[in-house]
Amino acid sequence: MNNKIWCLLLSIYSFLPVCAQRTVTDLNFGWRFHLGDAENAEAVAFDDSNWRKIDVPHDFQIEQPWVSPDASERPDNTDVAANIRSRLSSRAFKEMGRGWYRLHLTPDASLRDKRLVLQFDGIMMTGDVYLNGKRIGGTDYGYVGFEIDVTNAINWEQENILAVMADTRDPLNSRWYTGGGLFRSVRLIATDKELFFERHPLRITTRDNKFVNISAEFTTRGRQREAKMVVSIDDPNGQTVYHDTVPVSRTTPSRTTEFPLPEIAIPNAQLWNLDTPNLYTAKIEILRTDGTVADAVCDRFGIRTIEIGPAFGMKLNGKKVLLQGMANHHSLGALGAAAYPRAIEKRLKLLKQFGVNHIRTSHNPYSREFIELCDECGILVVDELYDKWTQQHTGGRIPFEQLWQQDVVEWVKRDRNSPSVVLWSFGNELQQDPNQPFNDFGVTMYKLMKTLLNRYDSTRLTTVAMHPRYRNWQTDSLPCELAKATDIQAYNYRYMYFPGDGAKFPWMTFYQSEASVAAMGPNFFEMELDKVIGLAYWGGIDYLGESQGWPNKGWANGVFDISLEPKPRAYLMKSMFLEDEPLVHIAIIDKRGNQMWNGIQTGTDGMSEHWNRTAGERLQLLTYTNADEVELFVNGRSIGRQENPKNNPKARNQIRWNDVEYQPGKIEAVARTNGQIVARHKIETTGKAVRLIAEPDNSNWKADGIDLQHIRITAVDSKGRRVWNAQDNLTFSLQGDARIAAVSNGDIASDELNVQDHIHLWNGQALVILRAGQQPSKITLTTKSDQLKAAKTVMSTK
Repeated sequence: MNNKIWCLLLSIYSFLPVCAQRTVTDLNFGWRFHLGDAENAEAVAFDDSNWRKIDVPHDFQIEQPWVSPDASERPDNTDVAANIRSRLSSRAFKEMGRGWYRLHLTPDASLRDKRLVLQFDGIMMTGDVYLNGKRIGGTDYGYVGFEIDVTNAINWEQENILAVMADTRDPLNSRWYTGGGLFRSVRLIATDKELFFERHPLRITTRDNKFVNISAEFTTRGRQREAKMVVSIDDPNGQTVYHDTVPVSRTTPSRTTEFPLPEIAIPNAQLWNLDTPNLYTAKIEILRTDGTVADAVCDRFGIRTIEIGPAFGMKLNGKKVLLQGMANHHSLGALGAAAYPRAIEKRLKLLKQFGVNHIRTSHNPYSREFIELCDECGILVVDELYDKWTQQHTGGRIPFEQLWQQDVVEWVKRDRNSPSVVLWSFGNELQQDPNQPFNDFGVTMYKLMKTLLNRYDSTRLTTVAMHPRYRNWQTDSLPCELAKATDIQAYNYRYMYFPGDGAKFPWMTFYQSEASVAAMGPNFFEMELDKVIGLAYWGGIDYLGESQGWPNKGWANGVFDISLEPKPRAYLMKSMFLEDEPLVHIAIIDKRGNQMWNGIQTGTDGMSEHWNRTAGERLQLLTYTNADEVELFVNGRSIGRQENPKNNPKARNQIRWNDVEYQPGKIEAVARTNGQIVARHKIETTGKAVRLIAEPDNSNWKADGIDLQHIRITAVDSKGRRVWNAQDNLTFSLQGDARIAAVSNGDIASDELNVQDHIHLWNGQALVILRAGQQPSKITLTTKSDQLKAAKTVMSTK
């Protein structure tokens, strides 16, 4: 089945089935929120009646005003001035601060004799958790989840107060926009008190694309040392292909045991790959001595093999696969850092359409839903834990040396069963900060983390992304010692060192862990594609933070804007990544980009693809194509034919046209291979915008309180063509059980906020994102403009 169709057919909420005997209570709804500090906000008697009601996931920072770094507003105090300047290149011109959340919780009486555990998938950037006025836990690195046993802390037959304080920390505690708050899910888990599975209890590995090995971690608190486990495996179609009952026993002095189950053979296994990402489901029940079920867990896995070596890069199921990817931060555009599964799914589906098969999770673990969606859609993941290994870059609250032992275990156990994860990455660009543990630029720290990781997963190799790849301190021609210690040699941008380093160290296998979009094309075609693992284009989607100058609120050099509209260069990427799909696309160069970042040119040429210009204007054009040649026509008259310079890696798939005279009408590129027309792209002069059209993207919108509807608003002329220069102000109103979660128009320089009911058109379009309520409802969105005919969009949630 075509991989794009496969991804479309999968439900985003089919991640992990809830098994019997284990009760999962969703705690995402009904919170009260206060921005800023609040004295005694953890106390039971605290009055939160005036606090705002919110639902999780929630990013309180995305709602805050932009803070201009204008020099006239900078204070004389150098510390405060440095705080403001730091926002310029990192935290998206948002104030740092704290937010308080309170949930009034009365547990169901049926849970009284159960073991109760609170699970937090993340609190940004650090967090403290209180129950009935007492601190019961928290996180010092909010990208990693945690749980707290509250069995003996819950009050029965009365209301409990669960309070959370989230802190974005200091501006310099991150180099990008992090968001703030309860940005991932919260839940309450109830299990048997005396016999239960631990957190992330299953370790599932496969062998030879046929055999499955499962170990299960469980705890016995009573006298029972012997038990039985019922093991079943369902195939991707839901049919049970294995079922058995296995005796188990507590084999260590500890009450917690990791018990390996007998190896299971799956005849004619349906393999997991990029085109057909088949997923099996393992269900494990543990029985009391009387035969009743004490606890049950489920997890999905894929049957596949990964091989890595210097002669071929990477193989998936015995076939060469090239990582064609992106490295972005975790935030989701106008939604901020709030981890909405539907927004993640939308991104992955878009990227697959443009040939992307890989994501590097820079520079921290993304949500678990993200990894599971990659499992479903056939995306290969380099799963990354940290940026630099310092207190400053890992939350800022405790020394890094006190943090990593817990984070590595949680991170690896959470994601180890996912077939999409093909490499672990411990960090990024350590060479730029000399204050690494043990003063050897990361070598000892890497070895320690790798040793701990291999305790929980020995099936994947490990790496650290390096920039610059750095010459050895004693010898100018050698890579640094860390590059020689890692399993995979991951260089950010410096692919030109691959041949030389490979000649000196033939055991090295190379991965361009960040590639510049500005150098797209050469930095792909100049690699030995049959030998390297692949690459990840940095910032392929524009994102908040790491601005290269106000008024830009973030990174503006991607191939997709922050609202997910493709820029012209996205079609260059598609022509490279999908060579078997003929393509041609016109790009008009409006300005040259020359911005530098970390010693790399990251600024891309400002391009557009509209044909409304000044008569007689002389234009510079590119046509992106993977065909043999392109012929360009203006109003039906050929202005030339050029071959694709496929033998020149610096210009391949990019044909330049100089001094093209603009004439109203149309311009068309016709691509040919072997003399046959294989693709066309045409842009036309449009008339004045007369109306708005609205296009929802979700035909199966769920009334679950978290599902999203993305609606693209476009200004069109009388012939229904997009009018790129329309900039009308839009106002949205909504009827039904849904609310506006965010608005965007793709303009990274806009001063408009993302959480409001209005925004202006940019390049003739805008985006409004709706969050469903919990009651099935008819939803009507009305989009108004002062000049254009309004659009009324009727939808429904199910």
